Amino acid sequence: MGVYAISGASSGIGAKAKELLEQRGHKVVNIDLKDGDICVNLASEEGRKEAVAKLHEMCPDGLDGLICNAGVSGACGNLPLIISLNYFGTIALAKGAHDLLEKKHGSCLVTASNTISQGAGRMDIADLLNNIGDEGRVLKLIEQMDSSNLSVGNSLYVSTKYALARWVRRVSAAWAANGVRINAIAPGNVNTAMTATMSTSAKMALNALPIPTKYGQECLMDADEIAEAMIFLVSDAAKGVNGNVMFVDGGTDALLNSEKVY
Repeated sequence: MGVYAISGASSGIGAKAKELLEQRGHKVVNIDLKDGDICVNLASEEGRKEAVAKLHEMCPDGLDGLICNAGVSGACGNLPLIISLNYFGTIALAKGAHDLLEKKHGSCLVTASNTISQGAGRMDIADLLNNIGDEGRVLKLIEQMDSSNLSVGNSLYVSTKYALARWVRRVSAAWAANGVRINAIAPGNVNTAMTATMSTSAKMALNALPIPTKYGQECLMDADEIAEAMIFLVSDAAKGVNGNVMFVDGGTDALLNSEKVY
């Protein structure tokens, strides 16, 4: 039996990954704002520190895997939350649990998005996240942005996910040299509570992106399609996979970027 931790496992993709891991006999610690084994706000510095401290208390012998999945969409209407939770919360949790993963030669997985290849992100924001890493400075920068504008929220969402994928690539060699694999997963549009509560315009934007494996169907991907890939990437079956950004989107990225092979 392995020991795993997942952030954002109270609903959606994270909940499905937790369910599947537990069905296979593993212990799973859910780190979430509500209904978690560790209930904290990963958008705050205090919450991040508490999450890491409690994870060490609950899993003193180490972790076989960590899935950093907690995040909000660009349609949430809260621009600071997009920055603080999606990027800084994820990075803090991954770094804070590194020693636990190292104990068991475990694997870390970060949830990005297939939108990172579609050009909607603000690269200046992504660069600030990766190269400066000053949360206060980034939050100050976005103060004057229109939180009611969906395109603004989406651009920041994509920026955080791009920065996460790039961070994973940058640290992957050093982490693997210390026995910890790290990868990113880039899901497509999934049928979850997050997408169900989106505005009509946001849903229209989602449906405008084709999903080849769902051709002829007016539906999004199922959470288990992403969760199964998550479990594979943190398992020993993927022991040769490191620093990879795996698109699990039913072929959407390949359709939109068919000439791009790297």
